[in-house]
Amino acid sequence: MTAHLTTPSFRLDGRKALVTGGGRGIGLAAATALAEAGAIPLLAARTESEVAAASQALKDRGFKAGSAVLDVTDRRAVERLVDEEGPFQILVNNAGLARHAPFVDATEDEYDAVMDINVKAAFFVAQAVSWGLMGSELPGSIINISSQMGHVGGPKRAVYCASKHAIEGMTKAAAWELGPFNIRVNTLCPTFIETELTAPFLKDPEFRDFVESKIAFGRVGQLEEIMGSIVFLASDASSLITGSSLMVDGGWTAA
Repeated sequence: MTAHLTTPSFRLDGRKALVTGGGRGIGLAAATALAEAGAIPLLAARTESEVAAASQALKDRGFKAGSAVLDVTDRRAVERLVDEEGPFQILVNNAGLARHAPFVDATEDEYDAVMDINVKAAFFVAQAVSWGLMGSELPGSIINISSQMGHVGGPKRAVYCASKHAIEGMTKAAAWELGPFNIRVNTLCPTFIETELTAPFLKDPEFRDFVESKIAFGRVGQLEEIMGSIVFLASDASSLITGSSLMVDGGWTAA
């Protein structure tokens, strides 16, 4: 007897999503992808004008979206937002910071700044969203935005690599603990993507040549190229995937 199989849906209709760092770059691309798939993203960041304009642009396209001013390093503010606006069945844990310097020159202030946002804040944002899901007995998908640098090393990136390797470990541990509650936890690991944040580095011809030499396609990634992966990890199409890393790195870590 032949089984009648149906591909799980990539649709996200009606699911609330929290996207930190949602006003631009990867965060805005993620929020747009989620909205196009039917989710209702709440774009959160510290700059009110930025997230308000971004969410309004989505509304102008006919999507549902909201915005919130949020400092992810303020744990109580994070908890209030999740209590008031959640529960969120999707989290794109995207807010992040990079400070690049040679290992021997990295300062304690740089280390603390990167770790406070990339690790500590990401941990407690995910925790707050998890509390909301468990209290509501809802399934969920937590997508921690990591990096190819969470799997390899890179010149002048010791602090950043340390933060992203930490996110990879946190994700694996959380996946095991949250699995019984039907909450999935994964990382998305992009290579260098053309954004406002990477523009200053990529303007350097020598650095751009180095980056492109490490990518199989010989080019830097574009924001649109991470959008499908966001929808996949958020949707039922990835229902058996947790504790994993989805590499969107153009082959960087395959070499």
